[in-house]
Amino acid sequence: MTTDMSEKEKMLAGALYDPFDPELKEMRRRARRWAQAFNRSDADDAAGRRRLLDDLLESVGRRVWIEPPVYVDYGCFITLGDNVYINTNCVILDCNRVRIGNQTQLGPNVTLSPATHPVNAAERVAGPEMAYPITIGNRVWIGAGAIIGPGVTIGDDTTIGAGSVVMKDVPPRVVAAGNPAHVIRTLAD
Repeated sequence: MTTDMSEKEKMLAGALYDPFDPELKEMRRRARRWAQAFNRSDADDAAGRRRLLDDLLESVGRRVWIEPPVYVDYGCFITLGDNVYINTNCVILDCNRVRIGNQTQLGPNVTLSPATHPVNAAERVAGPEMAYPITIGNRVWIGAGAIIGPGVTIGDDTTIGAGSVVMKDVPPRVVAAGNPAHVIRTLAD
């Protein structure tokens, strides 16, 4: 099945892919140039920053604000809903789709990492890697320094505590924290 797919198609399908594929390398170079421009942009130039976001990201909702610096792998696999706020030093390794819902906020130093590698050392050092999408619901708060791992879905109205490592899905309307993150409180209706 994967033999007829490009490395980009394999990457987005969650299959092993070669990250050194020329198309993927060029896409990452473009994203690095974009990040340099965005991170140097003037804080008073909201229209210029918006043009930069629209130029690279897959989809950008209304009233989105990202505090530089921000770092992405490709950028073009990131979807941001309306009223999204991303604080400084956010890293989004979007080697698979990353969807962030409406009115969601990310604290400083948050990492969203769809990327993963084979556990078997011989397979890992051979070079291919994998990636699984991350989906963050509406009205989610992710505290400073949290890490969201590959394939994770975070439900609507959920809070992720600062410094948490989230490697499994988190349901809606809860507070989850820790390493590994676990539900510590369910929110009342």
